[in-house]
Amino acid sequence: MSRLRILVLAPEANPEATSAPLVGYSHAEALARIHDVTLVVRANNSKAVRSKGASFRAIQAISMPWLDKLFAWSFRRIFRNNFHSQALTVFTYPFSVAFEWHAWQQMKRRISAAEFDLVLRLMPITAVLPSAMAFFLRNGPIPFVIGPLNGGLPWPEGFSQVAEQKEWISSLRNVYRFLPFARSTYRDAAAIMVASSHTYAEFIQYREKLFFVPENAVNQSVCSDVPRTSERGSKLELIFVGGLVPCKACDLALRAASPLLRNDLAHFSILGDGPERSRLEELARSLGIEKAVSFHGWVSHEEALSRMRSADVLVFPSIREFGGGVVFEALASGAIPVVADFGGPGDIVYPETGYKVSLTNESDMVAQMEKILNELAGNRELLLRLRRQGMAFARERLTWDAKAQTTTQVLQWALARGPKPDLLPPKLPVPGIDSPGQKRQALHQTSASG
Repeated sequence: MSRLRILVLAPEANPEATSAPLVGYSHAEALARIHDVTLVVRANNSKAVRSKGASFRAIQAISMPWLDKLFAWSFRRIFRNNFHSQALTVFTYPFSVAFEWHAWQQMKRRISAAEFDLVLRLMPITAVLPSAMAFFLRNGPIPFVIGPLNGGLPWPEGFSQVAEQKEWISSLRNVYRFLPFARSTYRDAAAIMVASSHTYAEFIQYREKLFFVPENAVNQSVCSDVPRTSERGSKLELIFVGGLVPCKACDLALRAASPLLRNDLAHFSILGDGPERSRLEELARSLGIEKAVSFHGWVSHEEALSRMRSADVLVFPSIREFGGGVVFEALASGAIPVVADFGGPGDIVYPETGYKVSLTNESDMVAQMEKILNELAGNRELLLRLRRQGMAFARERLTWDAKAQTTTQVLQWALARGPKPDLLPPKLPVPGIDSPGQKRQALHQTSASG
C-alpha cells in the first residue's frame, strides 16, 4: 500500500483534551503512522500537538486571534464551559467556516501544486456544521473526504431523563440543511464517512459514497491479552463510567442491579461526577444498596482503565450516546458491556461480546438489565466466554491502527486506487421508509457487518 499525502483538517485536535478533541487527534496520529499527514489545527492547540512528537509530516497552525478570543469569552461567559450544549454547536458554525477559509488561504497554492493527494476533514465530527473547504475544492485537482460524522440522535420518548436535559434548540436541528455550504459539502465530497447507523440513514441519498466507520477507537496498549478469571461464587463486579447527567441514565443501572446488590452478590463502582450525583446517592440509600455502591467521582484515565480491567460488567444504559468511547474501552479491558440498543453503543456491541437492551421505557429497560445481570452472576463460564470474545474483537477491530486502515480503504477508493470497501452499518435503513425527512425508527438488523 502506497503512502498517501493527506491534508487533514482537525481544528480542535488536542492530545491533552478529552472527548472529540482527543478522538480527532488520535485518528489523525494513527493515519500519520502510515501516511504523510499535514495536520491543520487552531493555533491554540498546536503546542499540545507538537509536544507529543507524533510522526506528522507537518503541523499547520491557523491563527485567528480576535475570533479565538471572542469564542473563548462566549464559551466561558455565555455557555458556562458546557461542551455538551447543543446551542454551542450552532454558535460554532461561523467560527468553523472562518477556520476553513483561513486554512484555504494558507494552503491553496500547495493544494493547486498537487502537494497533497486529498483533503480529509476529520473535525468537527457533527454533521450539522457543513464545510466551506468542499466548496473551495469543487473545481480543484484533489478530492475532498469528510468524516466520520456523528450526532443527531433523536431524544427518545417516554423517559424522564429527556425532560430533564433536552434543549429547546434540538427541535431546530434540521435547519442546518439551509446553512451556507450545506449542499455543496456532501454533494461535492468524494466520500462521506459516518459513525452511526442513525447518521447513515440521514445521508442515505449519498449511499454510493457513504461508509460506516465508528467514531471511537482504543490504543493498542489498552487491549488486554489475558482475561481476568473469576472465582465461582465471588461477587459480580459492576462498573459505570461517565458523567452523572440525566441522559446517561445511571439511575436505571442502579435499579437493575439492586437485587444483586441487596443480597451481597455484587458490588457497583460508579466513576464520574455531575449534577445527578446527589440524587443517585439518595436513590442508592432508598433502595437499601448504599453499602454495595461506591461513588468515586472523577478519576484519572489510567485509574478508570485499571478499574475497568478489574470489573466484570460495564452497566451503561445511556439513552442518548453518540460515540460511546467507554464501551470500546470496556471491551478492550475485559468488562462485558450492557448498553441501550441506540446510538454508538448499539452499533458496537454484538451478541458475541455483550448485551443490548431495547430502548422501550424505564421500567422495561430495568427489567431487561436485571435479567441479564442475574444470568451473568450465575454463569461464570458465560461471563468468561463473553469477556474473551470481546477482548479479541477489540484487538482486531477497535484499535486506532485498525481504524486508520479502514479509513485508508475509503481514501484509496476516493482516489480510484482501490476497490470500494464494504463498510455498512449494523442497522440498515429500510428502503422507501427511512429516507431523509422521515422518522428514523424503522431500522432492521443485518448481518452484513457482523
